[in-house]
Amino acid sequence: MTMDRRALLSSGLLLGAAAFAASACKGQAASSAVAQAATFKLSDAEWRKRLSPAAYNVLRQAGTERAGSSPLDAEERKGTYACAGCDLPLYKSSTKFHSGTGWPSFWAPIPNAVVVSNDSTLGMDRTAVSCRQCAGHLGHVFDDGPPPTGKRYCMNGVALRFHAA
Repeated sequence: MTMDRRALLSSGLLLGAAAFAASACKGQAASSAVAQAATFKLSDAEWRKRLSPAAYNVLRQAGTERAGSSPLDAEERKGTYACAGCDLPLYKSSTKFHSGTGWPSFWAPIPNAVVVSNDSTLGMDRTAVSCRQCAGHLGHVFDDGPPPTGKRYCMNGVALRFHAA
């Protein structure tokens, strides 16, 4: 049996959520997290119908958009950046900064909005960032960001949706 990276990540997220729920026993927050993760378990055909081809490539196939192609990199308004796949709020505009990389960058996500995993594709060791709710690939996080975290969450703009405040 072969399993692609997206399926592996999705199954890992669901197993992790189930383990968290089991350890919390009666915790309503834990069972809510499991329910939310299951909410966005869509078929490939449903994802293709729901997303643009570019968003599908990034969110479901761990692709990368071309640097400088997203208008969200230059977005200056106050608001929230949500997942383009499931609309879960991921980043607040107050954590956004201009990294000069050509992709929207943030120094911290909203608590419990994203999950990280090891990514050794392309012969590099990186840390991939995915939406906690739908497991959509968002981008990568690096240790060269500004204070207070020193992190640079380098996100694909096509994987995000901006909601002005």
